[in-house]
Amino acid sequence: MKEIEQIEQIEERLAPTFKEIEKVAFFNQKKVLKAFQEIGVTTSHFVGTSGYGYTDKGRDDFARVMAKVFGAEDALCSPHLTCGTHTIATALYGLLRPNDTMLSITGELYDTLHDTLFGQDNGSLESLGVKIKFIDLKNNEFDEKAILDFIKKNKVRVVFVQKSRGYSSRKAISVDKMKPIFEKIKALSPSSFIVVDNCYGEFVETKEPTEVGADVCVGSFIKNVGGSLAPTGGYIVGTKEAISKIENRFTCPSLGRETGSYEPGYRLFYQGLFLAPHVVSQALKGGCLIGEVMKSKGFKIIPETNEKCFDIIRSVVFENEEQLIDFVRLIQKLSPVDSSFVPTPYPMAGYTTNVIMAAGTFVEGASLELSCDSPIKKPYIAYFQGGITYEQLKILALELMKKY
Repeated sequence: MKEIEQIEQIEERLAPTFKEIEKVAFFNQKKVLKAFQEIGVTTSHFVGTSGYGYTDKGRDDFARVMAKVFGAEDALCSPHLTCGTHTIATALYGLLRPNDTMLSITGELYDTLHDTLFGQDNGSLESLGVKIKFIDLKNNEFDEKAILDFIKKNKVRVVFVQKSRGYSSRKAISVDKMKPIFEKIKALSPSSFIVVDNCYGEFVETKEPTEVGADVCVGSFIKNVGGSLAPTGGYIVGTKEAISKIENRFTCPSLGRETGSYEPGYRLFYQGLFLAPHVVSQALKGGCLIGEVMKSKGFKIIPETNEKCFDIIRSVVFENEEQLIDFVRLIQKLSPVDSSFVPTPYPMAGYTTNVIMAAGTFVEGASLELSCDSPIKKPYIAYFQGGITYEQLKILALELMKKY
């Protein structure tokens, strides 16, 4: 049987899954469109500013659109938040004070946040006197007893949740699973701030964490919410109390979010957000297809394609380093940008082991576009994500069908 026929058979089996993904995209598209209309977005919002950036209408109303989309009271959105790690760190530094306790209820945080948390005389939270504790998931579920027991015995300022998986073999956490534990945490400790790292998870479901009790939700515009167009930046949405504290750390207490110009203008941020529900659906459908192809070739995938996805990442487990590197290099080869480049493992800033990354993307390192990365260590797991058109992912699926 020809490879294209095998792919088409897989697509037929995936038709019910694709239909569910399209339903979610339709729901989220309506939500985004409504937010644009209620705020009254016009072409005047796309104009950039210079200098201090006082009364930057494009910046301020974009934050209002984001708050509405996320069902939040307020938002801080800026191209000056350089990446997801910087955005998360800004939120944590804004909320935590010396002698406070932060409790992560999804175990350790993503690798690049290690030095934000730990270290002496490096500006980390630990060096500022913040105590950081972790409670691991149990069978991909919140360890409710351990979490509530800890909160009963300790004053916890921030409860942290990482929706996606980082470089681990667990699955992403659904918003539905967050709601009951958030309610119980708030019943015990109303003054605690619940913070969710939402990177890779936006628009995958019909609700966001701020709609089920999270005080703060953070992410990067070069992931899902940027729709593949936003060139940089990050967002922080949440309660007015939380955002008012965080904005003082974003700049300084006397200025908050009043300053911060961006001369290129905001059209790509608005347009990217509008496209995001559709582009996320393309990535999800393509991820299912790639997952089924790799599974048919005998590789383990996480999550299985008959399971619901709660982020855009599909993990493929390989037997050795060589297989992993070959997979990453094929993705680079089939990219529209830098397709002639050959990814090589290297010591990337923020990681404890060599990392290999494929990212032949229009926006450098944008992981809503077709991309893949992995630490070079056992187990050899490739973290595959993105793809702004399903057709590109289908081309990759055909090449994988031929290769393995």
